[in-house]
Amino acid sequence: MHAIIVSAQGGPEVLEYVERPDPVPGDGELVVDVAASGVNFIDIYHRSGAYPLDLPTSIGSEGAGTVSAVGPGVEGVAVGDTVAWANVLGSYAEKAVVPAARAVPVPDGVSADVAAAAMLQGMTAHYLTHSTHEVREGDRVLVHAGAGGMGQLLVQLAKLKGATVFTTVSTSEKEKLAREAGADEVLRYDGFVEPLRRSIDVVYDGVGRTTFDGGLEVLRPRGLMALYGAASGPVPPVDPQVLNRQGSLFLTRPTLIHYIADREELLRRASDLFGWISSGQLRISISHRYPLADARQAHEDLAGRRTHGKLLLIP
Repeated sequence: MHAIIVSAQGGPEVLEYVERPDPVPGDGELVVDVAASGVNFIDIYHRSGAYPLDLPTSIGSEGAGTVSAVGPGVEGVAVGDTVAWANVLGSYAEKAVVPAARAVPVPDGVSADVAAAAMLQGMTAHYLTHSTHEVREGDRVLVHAGAGGMGQLLVQLAKLKGATVFTTVSTSEKEKLAREAGADEVLRYDGFVEPLRRSIDVVYDGVGRTTFDGGLEVLRPRGLMALYGAASGPVPPVDPQVLNRQGSLFLTRPTLIHYIADREELLRRASDLFGWISSGQLRISISHRYPLADARQAHEDLAGRRTHGKLLLIP
C-alpha cells in the first residue's frame, strides 16, 4: 500500500509518499481500506513539530472507509462495514489500522467521503457548542473564520441551538459562504471589536494569535473564550489579571480527545452528527479533494488559507 510519512519535522516538503507493507490487525484492531482522509490543522502541527511525535511517523488523524480485516477480540464489526474515525494516526494511507473502540459505524445515506469530512471537525463543533459552552437560545456567539470547514459547522450548530451568530472572514467570497452557513452578521478581522464590544456570550477561536486579544474585548462579563486552535500562530502567555479586568472572563483551551474519552460519548456525538447530516440540518462543505500523493499541496493550501470548507485526500 501507499502512505504518507514524516521522517523529519518541517514544511510540506517533509511529507513523503511511500510504499509500505499492507498492515495486519492486532488485538482489538481493524484494517480499513481508506475511501477518504480528512486534512486538518493538527496534521500541520504534527508535521511541523508544534505537536511533537516520535519520528519517523505516519500522519493523518481522520478518515472513513470499508473494513477489510478484523483482528482478534473485535465484536460487532465485520468485513465490508463502513466506518469512520478521528484522532487515529496513520490515516493518510490506502489502508489504515484503526482501534475498533475508535471506529464509528457510518449509517446508510451518509457517504464515506462526507463521513471522513465530518468526524474531527464535526465532533469538535459538537463538543464546543454542546459541552464547552452549551449554547442556548438567544446567546450571542462569535465564530472566527466562519467560511472555513470548522467555522461553517460551528455557525450551523449554534444556529440550530437558537443563537445569534456573528463571524469573521477575510474576503467577500468568504462572507458569502459564512452567510450561506447561517451567520447573522459577518465582519472583517480588522473591524470586529467595536461593533461587538462586551456583548458576546462565547467566542469560538481557532485562529489564535491575531484574533485572541480582540476576542476578549468583545466578551460580556463572565463570558467564555474557547480557544480551540491557532491557525495564525500560538497565543502568547496570558496574564490572568486580564480576565479579571475585562469582566471575570473564562478561558479554556479544549481538545477533542477529552470530549470523546469513552466510547459512549464518542458514539453519541457521532450519532448526532450523522443524524443532522441525514436530515439535511447540517451541511458538510467539501472544498477540495486531492489524490493521496498530493498531500503536500493540500497542506500548502490549508496553511495558506486558500480554501474554504473541508479538504480530503483520496487514495
